[in-house]
Amino acid sequence: MGSICFFNTVTSWGGGEKWHFEVSQYLHSKGIPVFVVGHPKSVLLKKLKNTDIPYKAIALSNLSFINPVKRSAVKECLKNRSVDTLILNLSSDVKIAGPIAKALNIPRIIYRRGSAIPVKNTFLNRYLFKNVLTEILANSFATKKTILENNPNLFPSDKITVIYNGVEIPEQLTTTTSNSQKKAITLVNLGRLEFQKNQGFLLDVAKKLIQKRISFKMVIGGDGRLKNELQSRIDSEGLSNHVELYGFVDKPYTFLSQGDVFLLSSHWEGFGYVLAEAALCNMPSVAFNLSSNPEVVLHEKTGLLTTPNDVDGFVDAINTFYQNRSLISLMGNAGREHIIEQFEKSKILKEIEAYLKYE
Repeated sequence: MGSICFFNTVTSWGGGEKWHFEVSQYLHSKGIPVFVVGHPKSVLLKKLKNTDIPYKAIALSNLSFINPVKRSAVKECLKNRSVDTLILNLSSDVKIAGPIAKALNIPRIIYRRGSAIPVKNTFLNRYLFKNVLTEILANSFATKKTILENNPNLFPSDKITVIYNGVEIPEQLTTTTSNSQKKAITLVNLGRLEFQKNQGFLLDVAKKLIQKRISFKMVIGGDGRLKNELQSRIDSEGLSNHVELYGFVDKPYTFLSQGDVFLLSSHWEGFGYVLAEAALCNMPSVAFNLSSNPEVVLHEKTGLLTTPNDVDGFVDAINTFYQNRSLISLMGNAGREHIIEQFEKSKILKEIEAYLKYE
């Protein structure tokens, strides 16, 4: 077989970049020829520099598909590597590399879709999905559904394959003990401080918890563009004794293991890695009942799902755990078992290998 090219020009590090890095590493270790195209300033390429996986740095933007110099660079890159499978990450990656791959007669042009946001029904998208892409690999059934939400004829449903993100299973972790003698409950959140993750909602939740005289500590891990805005609200709204912005988290399991209950307020999730990671810390979650969350959190079995952006409903769910600490252990243990059974990394990697080699 020819080489498999992972094409991901995101500069930051997220679930998609983690997927491209881990899958390329795994296939490379199996002797399958792979190489990665990434942005020269990306975290992905920085990590690849510590491996022996071949890569190419190309700086691209959303409008690079109309830039002849950028198009030429991408063409030469793909042509010189004898690519027969191209896996694209961003919609902007699809726009530039997809048509070039089509012109080079690359047999498989796969859009690895990791965001549960409906695809816009534009002329360009209709062209790309109908004439360029050969397959789509989605990270959840929620993501698959949103691809066709605005146009059910955009792409053949049977050509959209769902393979979940794989999660590495750590050893059993020592977590904060929840019992009736411990009055305060520790609530944790982890994610980029960006619009999608919606941590401002958690500050509204914190205010309501204080009003209800629920004793709690909320720790929000992560960094991002909303850091100063969130900190300003914490200071001005009298939340500093209850809410802490922890900052960038290098070791998520160590961070998560301090909590009793994990909170996720995201507007959408293609696949909630952090929900799985929290469950592996034997921690139940409170999250919105939307996108892929019900595929990761089983309502009333491994956590509680609420109406999106309903502060009172979210607070009631937290209060359920506050009033009944045995539920934390019960649902936390069930959550760990669910994640191991459904999303264990080595099993998922074998599924991806079979998909890429034999589909």
